[in-house]
Amino acid sequence: MENRDKNQKIWHNCQIVTMADGHYNLIEKGVIVTNDQKIQWIGPEAQLTDVDGDYEKIDLEGRLVTPGLIDCHTHLVFGGNRSEEFEARLEGVSYTEIAKRGGGIQSTVNATRQASEEELFLTAKKRIEHLMADGVTTVEIKSGYGLDLESELKMLSVIARLKETMPISIHTTFLAAHALPKEFGDDSDRYIDYVIEEVLPKVVEQCDIDALDAFCEHIAFSPAQVERLFIAAQNYNIPIKLHAEQLSSLHGSTLAAKYGALSADHMEYADDSDAKAMAKSGTVAVLLPGAFYMLRETQYPPIDAFKREGVKIALSTDLNPGTSPLLSLRLALNMGCTLFKLTPEETLAGVTYNAAFALGIEENEGSLEVGKLANFVAWDVTHPAELSYWLGGTLNNRVIYQGSEITDLC
Repeated sequence: MENRDKNQKIWHNCQIVTMADGHYNLIEKGVIVTNDQKIQWIGPEAQLTDVDGDYEKIDLEGRLVTPGLIDCHTHLVFGGNRSEEFEARLEGVSYTEIAKRGGGIQSTVNATRQASEEELFLTAKKRIEHLMADGVTTVEIKSGYGLDLESELKMLSVIARLKETMPISIHTTFLAAHALPKEFGDDSDRYIDYVIEEVLPKVVEQCDIDALDAFCEHIAFSPAQVERLFIAAQNYNIPIKLHAEQLSSLHGSTLAAKYGALSADHMEYADDSDAKAMAKSGTVAVLLPGAFYMLRETQYPPIDAFKREGVKIALSTDLNPGTSPLLSLRLALNMGCTLFKLTPEETLAGVTYNAAFALGIEENEGSLEVGKLANFVAWDVTHPAELSYWLGGTLNNRVIYQGSEITDLC
């Protein structure tokens, strides 16, 4: 093997879980050769030949290596918190009733609008550091707690700053219709007009966004209103995602599939017809067990239908202040197993291989293969099932992002 770059490294003395095609595909006594940011070669050490002495050799101490984890659905930029609402829900007040009282998303909108950009940046940075310590090398972050032009641009500016300063891949989603802000009263159609005519053009002009999202639900926006947003996004060639079927069945996921959405997320009330539509379009089902757990849901996503139809299943923290203040993607793996009856292999695929499809980055991330980014984690465990087995704490790990090891993780 010819050595052409001083940034080439050999990561050896490890067992590798490649997650190619969404399966473990374990390589015993494996080696990963990286050339700057990408994987140049991967395989058993016995098959590595023609290596000269110019490579930097790094001993991974017999650890288990997986792809870097991908948290494909978060709302981690926000002001304040909603611990008092958590307490109210424990006393029997429903999520819908809290929203009607002016709580829920609207309370976070108020806090986010009042917070400075610096305050939002510093608190979000701490949340990202928790995820990174858990092995996350890629995270999606949504706006949607501003709900007016000035505040949405402020949130998107914070996300851009995080992207520039943090050693992690960040994907930006403009959550155009998260909730109806109070200044629009009950006129949700007028708000959709405002987003399409005034907010979206400015966002496209001033920000670098990777996708557009909306909340299709009886307490948010109708399928007809969401479809108007999807058409507007198409005019700008913006990929789409959707919060769908969380609290009721509106077939938002089928609508999302019609427009070729990257993913439909939550999915508790989806049915067989939604699964068929998503399979046809390749739309990923992103399950959010943190919200399911926090809201004490009893309606389960149609896991069997997704599997039967061949819909890819991803998992994410849904990190947000109201329904999923979850700072650990590993804990989401365990929840995927215990709540949704997924296997450890399926949950690991849900935060690597399938999560990459949910963000449209499958050509570069999600599995350890030649040509993909050198994002991986060397865990001090003996079997990949341990990632979904251990509850709490921080599993000892070494995180490699784009070919360089990250230090000083919290």
